[in-house]
Amino acid sequence: MSDSKTTMVAPPEGVVGEGFFATKLNDVVGLARANSLWPLPFATSCCGIEFMATMASHYDLARFGSERVSFSPRQADMLMVMGTISKKMAPILRQVYEQMSEPRWVIAVGACASSGGIFDTYSVLQGIDKVIPVDVYVPGCPPRPEQIVDGVMKLQEIVKNESVRRRNSPEYQELLASYNIK
Repeated sequence: MSDSKTTMVAPPEGVVGEGFFATKLNDVVGLARANSLWPLPFATSCCGIEFMATMASHYDLARFGSERVSFSPRQADMLMVMGTISKKMAPILRQVYEQMSEPRWVIAVGACASSGGIFDTYSVLQGIDKVIPVDVYVPGCPPRPEQIVDGVMKLQEIVKNESVRRRNSPEYQELLASYNIK
């Protein structure tokens, strides 16, 4: 590492001294959001058991700032959908998503939430992305706790690099409009 070419620049005028540094607001807000995601588990089957193991002491999702599991959509910003979602349950899932405040992110955990899994029947929703937008897919049937942790870490990278203004962008509004979400 000693041969790296690091260039030091002079600080802006008036910003000199101990305890001062310059950065972008997007980076600070992204870092704060990424390390304080509050999950709302929407677990219906075996993937929910794996999520319980992920929250337990051996895997400890709290290391990533997701210690406070919220069971109220108004106090959560990361919806984790785990397990089989029936078509009768789809409107409830959508209502939970709509009750969450912006910014909100969604992780589809397991094969059933991602694509319907082995249940290719009339009553099972073939992927939650039919009713709500999904940010990260975690594969597996059921996925191991390590995979769920990896999915949360992937979401953290998305959140860190997301612009503060992205949620007001025309592209994001168009995405929500494609799901008929206001």
